[in-house]
Amino acid sequence: MILPFSMPEPSLIKTNGIELEVFQSGQGGTPIVLCHGWPELAYSWRYQIPALVKAGYHCIVPNQRGYGNSSKPNDVDAYDIIHLTNDQNGLLDALGIEKAIYVGHDWGSIMLWQHALINPKRIIGMANMSVPYSKRRPIDPIEFWESKLGEEHYIVHFNRQPNKAAISFEKNTKKVLTNIYRSKHWLKNNIDKFNDYSIIKSAEIDNKKGELILNEYDLDVFVNTFEKNGFIAPCNWYRNFSRNWKIMSNYTEDFSMPCLMIYGKYDSVPKKNMDKIISNLETHTLDCGHWIQQEQPEKVNQILLNWLEKKIKPVL
Repeated sequence: MILPFSMPEPSLIKTNGIELEVFQSGQGGTPIVLCHGWPELAYSWRYQIPALVKAGYHCIVPNQRGYGNSSKPNDVDAYDIIHLTNDQNGLLDALGIEKAIYVGHDWGSIMLWQHALINPKRIIGMANMSVPYSKRRPIDPIEFWESKLGEEHYIVHFNRQPNKAAISFEKNTKKVLTNIYRSKHWLKNNIDKFNDYSIIKSAEIDNKKGELILNEYDLDVFVNTFEKNGFIAPCNWYRNFSRNWKIMSNYTEDFSMPCLMIYGKYDSVPKKNMDKIISNLETHTLDCGHWIQQEQPEKVNQILLNWLEKKIKPVL
């Protein structure tokens, strides 16, 4: 059992023309940057930080651009992949670090797959959760998803009807996060429940499937932060899928560093065989949903630490 953990005191670090709110612990160890997804925070890594610090790692855990007390530019283009990855470069520069290990979940994973192609010299190794690398399609991704999943799919909706869902989320933040942070939806007593819930209706309709993964204290941390800062800036990451698709046409799909991929067996994000794309890849699947490192913290920590010992320490 993992005991409760208090996050380190954050500091605001200037990087790439903005400020990131960064939580650090284990200074002097091997640097490892933990990158959260949507709608998450650095707090999503609360279970991993103590284990990594104990093993000799310097944990660098930012609230990403648009989240928490980090800067929230108004320009939608300010959330494209060049800005996001340059935030990572600038963060290392500010700390006097040449390269680091990176760990991502959800949008953190999406960003890091691209970071590895744009800035491979800044990455020692990379571990991602939930979202695998997707080869660049010949068609704009929003057009593709709209044709396959429809206009009400949340990613399409965020792009076709900008800010509509984000503004609605701010009317009932606790309901939204209670609906989103769920798991065990695959269990027998949940499978047959009628559910007209969708992400874009999170402020309006109860998600009847599964159960909340957060205790009351943890839920309050997320709710209080998103009530203060809103959802528009975090949703702007999604509004750059088309722009990022164009940008990434300039980069070769070549992963030279050791990589780790951890899936949730019941995560709705599709899994992919990446063996032909990434030669030095280790893959695991855990018995959980989307919120992998929060649902299965002990198993995630063990997988991470074993991979770091086997694949990363030899190349340091």
